[in-house]
Amino acid sequence: MQDNREVVITGVGVICATAGTVEEFLTSLREGRRGIKEVTLFDCTGYPSQMAAEIADYKPENFFSQRELRRISRADQFVLIAARQALADAGLNRDGAHTGVCLGAGAAGMSSAEVYHRQLLAGKRPRPSLIVPFIPSYATDQLAERYRLRGPRFTITTACSSSATAIAYGAELIRDGTADIMVCGGGEALSELTFGGFCSLQVMDPLPCRPFDAHRQGLSLGEGAAVLVLEDKERASKRGIPIYGELLGYALGGEAFHITAPEETGKEEARIMREALRDAGIAAHEVDYLNAHGTGTILNDRVETLAIKEVWGAEVYQLPISSTKSMIGHCLGAAGGLEAITSLLSIGHGFIPPTAGFEQGDAVCDLDYSPHPRTEEVTIVLSNSFAFGGNCTTLIFGKGDL
Repeated sequence: MQDNREVVITGVGVICATAGTVEEFLTSLREGRRGIKEVTLFDCTGYPSQMAAEIADYKPENFFSQRELRRISRADQFVLIAARQALADAGLNRDGAHTGVCLGAGAAGMSSAEVYHRQLLAGKRPRPSLIVPFIPSYATDQLAERYRLRGPRFTITTACSSSATAIAYGAELIRDGTADIMVCGGGEALSELTFGGFCSLQVMDPLPCRPFDAHRQGLSLGEGAAVLVLEDKERASKRGIPIYGELLGYALGGEAFHITAPEETGKEEARIMREALRDAGIAAHEVDYLNAHGTGTILNDRVETLAIKEVWGAEVYQLPISSTKSMIGHCLGAAGGLEAITSLLSIGHGFIPPTAGFEQGDAVCDLDYSPHPRTEEVTIVLSNSFAFGGNCTTLIFGKGDL
């Protein structure tokens, strides 16, 4: 950390295809459970893939009143569910003059807008409230209003690095004294527009995705939310609240190369990881586990592997690596947040999550991708989020004993 105040994580909340709570998420990661199945939310006939990590059997009425559900989208619901868990976990009340919110957003309320559009085409008169949550900042505003969080408020949209970037920016606001606590993360809901868009790019695997595997064909989309409570370390110590870990450092940057494809040498992604290591004040060999962006596409996995090799050099073959997306899919606006929580759970519970479905690497992807979960002491984790448009974010978490 370059500034005086250190940042720790005192609360986390999760909902995704494999879990509705943090405890369930931990169990699913330790078991390598996969939540990628056939989509039921919309008709996938004609698409090259029918698979995604959908939150099955979700009943919104278990969490919200009918009045609330008229004005919040599926993505907003996931964010509010995860936030409720995280705030309770951190032991925070509903009134925070110095507590801010910074969330990442992907397609936001697109699924609600699709309902509006379908009803309109069918000659019905859709209710206007269906398009109220269409704006990306809506979940941020709803969260702040519900818990009277009156500190800084931001919404980050940097494609699938959005929630990782939100965590980094929230940490920076604590570092410089602008806020004492930041509620950060992001959410995503499956929508047909997003699904069809990725299919049109020809990057969807017809089977559950297999990051880094020689036979990988593409990604599997997912949905869910992850929310983390970031807090000034000294303040958390005075509160006596248990912590999940410390955000040791981060780096944000852009490749300035292509709107969807990464720069093919991996040198720009390597630069971001080096900057994060420098910000954390640690050397590459001190990292015990790397949570990769690991989408499962041919090019992305190859480039990320080249970047990792560039940073770790000859020591790279001793570095455990895995992709959380192999289990919960690519959750876009929520991806970085879910992977941040994965990193913290790895530290707190001493294990390496697996890259589920990985069987065999190729000429470039020949590293330790952890095909099976394993018990191992973990004190420092580096987590990558490399998004469309070259929006790159790397977070580094440590044990952070108080």
